[in-house]
Amino acid sequence: MLSSHGVNLVFDVGANTGQFAQALRDEGFAGRIVSFEALAAAHEQLRLSSKNDPLWEVAPQAAIGVEDGEIDIHIADNSVSSSVLEMLPTHTDIAPSARYVGTERVPLRRLDSLAHPYLTSDSVFLKVDTQGYEDRVLAGASLILKHVVGVQLEVSLVPLYEGQCLFPEMVQRLKHEGFELWAVWQSFIDEASGRLLQADATFFRC
Repeated sequence: MLSSHGVNLVFDVGANTGQFAQALRDEGFAGRIVSFEALAAAHEQLRLSSKNDPLWEVAPQAAIGVEDGEIDIHIADNSVSSSVLEMLPTHTDIAPSARYVGTERVPLRRLDSLAHPYLTSDSVFLKVDTQGYEDRVLAGASLILKHVVGVQLEVSLVPLYEGQCLFPEMVQRLKHEGFELWAVWQSFIDEASGRLLQADATFFRC
């Protein structure tokens, strides 16, 4: 999909320790990647993961949202489920390893503020995996979105975090920005019932 749309720069928001970026490399993506991560421990591991890849940059540690400042982020036991938002029992009952075990005060930046120096291309793909905070990331990225040809979001089909927007709302939000739904992959399933709870949804400009 990235190749067919001429993407040569990926903004990886909510990078954790670099799993998405490494998957891109494993699939043959040879363009630039800029990763953004809020948690200090994950950010340090991210730096180690990227150190031998000259086209993979790591932005300064910060949560990405709708304003510049500071914010508390809840740290999940499994790290990847960490979020600014409160986690709902719907999530923890199904995945006890996602329970919060602490909080960390981190810088908060708009993507328009933090990512702009890295913007040297007009063919950008934006991946956002911020555990229910995706709509706030987009709200702080109005300038960056003008350069974006594709977006991948983690979307929830049921409420897992307090105050999050669900899949239908996110589809409408991206449609308003000029994108159409391109592909969906399952990412979090209730194994007891088989119900899909979260998915990765990819959008490209119409």
